[in-house]
Amino acid sequence: MIFKCKNCGGNVVYSPERHTMYCPYCDAENSGEREDGNTEALTICPNCGGEVQVELHTSATQCPYCDCHLIFDERVEGRYQPQKIIPFQMGKENCKKSIREKFKKCLFAPIDFLSEVRLNSMQGIYVPYWFYDYDTWCEFLGEGTKVRVWRSGNTEYRETSFYQIHRELEIAFRNIPVDASVQMPDQVMDLMAPFDYSQLTDFVPEYMSGFYGEKYNMEAVEVEERARSRMGQDAGRMLVESYAGYNTVRSQRQDIRVNHREVAFCLLPIWRYLYTYKGKEYPFYVNGQTGKIVGAAPLDKGRVWAYAGTFGSCVMATLLLLLLLTSWL
Repeated sequence: MIFKCKNCGGNVVYSPERHTMYCPYCDAENSGEREDGNTEALTICPNCGGEVQVELHTSATQCPYCDCHLIFDERVEGRYQPQKIIPFQMGKENCKKSIREKFKKCLFAPIDFLSEVRLNSMQGIYVPYWFYDYDTWCEFLGEGTKVRVWRSGNTEYRETSFYQIHRELEIAFRNIPVDASVQMPDQVMDLMAPFDYSQLTDFVPEYMSGFYGEKYNMEAVEVEERARSRMGQDAGRMLVESYAGYNTVRSQRQDIRVNHREVAFCLLPIWRYLYTYKGKEYPFYVNGQTGKIVGAAPLDKGRVWAYAGTFGSCVMATLLLLLLLTSWL
């Protein structure tokens, strides 16, 4: 599908700044009309008729010939239809500004690292996530001690009291996110958190116009262990907090049981900037809602040596000047 302006025929896209659809050609808002097309391995662009190569999990892309943004019906509908989405809140220009601000003090980064041409290549991608909800019952059984120490005269006394500890908690976990993209590195996607889930809204394909996207690559059961591990760690921490105050605690039994589970397929906004330097790829990721940046700037050794040489020359010149002044005195 493609969204075309009913006024001028241009490709209507979603604007993170305006929070609505607009036409970048005539500046009209909410003027988009959906136009459907057929989606196959080689997709025919409904706007120009060009063949667009589509990867296995791509759900939205851009035509390389006419630059129109295409959304593939069967990859956002039926079993692949997301239930919720957080629309992009940060546009490309603001994203470029944030990256420049963060890395402007990296003196030894390559000269073109923050250039307009390079940064303009970044892509806004809706990354597939599974969201897990768990209603749990948690129990802890153990033995705790409290120690009281006092002095009488020259004698120190120590009294140790033993307590049986029993805690039961009902904990509801909501929206534990796990990315379902093979292409995106799991560790980095975890670092993209936190998102403000109050901005989750019902999915409509209009939000994807202007961006790239993927359908989920892995089923919910394939990646659920990551969600359960996170849930178990948080539940364990809350149990520990519930029996704080003892000098020592010896665990006898800890049980975390899931009474109810729900899973939802959602899309979250990520900007990706791939910078290649001397054959090595340096990826940078920006949370498209909060602006959080993950990535490390590359090092241009030539600039390091040039700086070292300049600094060394300045030091030598200063020393020579001091020697001359000393000799004159």
